[in-house]
Amino acid sequence: MKKDGHTHTELCPHGSGDETAKMIEKAIELGFSDYCITEHAPLPEGFATEFKGKNEGLETASLKWSQLDDYFELCERLQEKYGNVINIKVGFEIDYLPGFEVDIKNFLDEYGPRTQENILSVHFMKGTANGFWCVDYDTTEFANGFSDFLANPQNLYYRYFKLIQQAVSADLGKYAPQRIGHMNLIKKYQDYFGLPVKFNNSNLELITDILNIVKTKKMELDFNTAGLYKPYCNEVYPGKQILQIACEKKIPLVFGSDAHSMSEVGRGYHLVDFIETLDRK
Repeated sequence: MKKDGHTHTELCPHGSGDETAKMIEKAIELGFSDYCITEHAPLPEGFATEFKGKNEGLETASLKWSQLDDYFELCERLQEKYGNVINIKVGFEIDYLPGFEVDIKNFLDEYGPRTQENILSVHFMKGTANGFWCVDYDTTEFANGFSDFLANPQNLYYRYFKLIQQAVSADLGKYAPQRIGHMNLIKKYQDYFGLPVKFNNSNLELITDILNIVKTKKMELDFNTAGLYKPYCNEVYPGKQILQIACEKKIPLVFGSDAHSMSEVGRGYHLVDFIETLDRK
């Protein structure tokens, strides 16, 4: 099976606008047998009042609630059109937001029955003034949001991984996502801010605990190559240290291009060989 487990659509407000049909045709050309459409789910309606970052970051983060019908109509039409050539699965990339677990569960209870695969990610974290800020919008947002933590970047990492730990521990119901997205997204701007390449022992202990929970819950990790092509990251998500522990624990890794355009579909798939090398060690 050749699978791209993490892709987006023409409806994504921070995407390229490329037609999803063309992206699927690109995947078919590349020999993919499975293709997962996992658009950013709408954020809980009360989240905006706790968000302290740039309004553009919030407005472009996800689908709007009014777009859900359009999203399912698009995806189900594509499943029907291409289903005899490629196995298309539909779902969401769900944002884990502490304090909004009930909202997330209610969303999944309502829309989960229409999905086949979902991803759970952390794109927002509390920072300056105890409000939520985007982790991955731009370097200015990152600096403004997490200035209190940048002097001790291992603590910055630790705070992020505590959110990941909460995410995998949360009871999100019957339709809880089965895959953790780009587990070390906090390193997206590592080169710009001179963040440590390696995690310290405290973070590795926390990461190990997270992966033990992932293993127990029979979840998967997103092997996301998008980070390799980000100008200040230059590393696949979730990175070598996490991948080594995950491989030791035999946790399934699912390739994801995180494509938001035709050119990104399947990008970096050759690095699946890297996973296999780690797995043999």
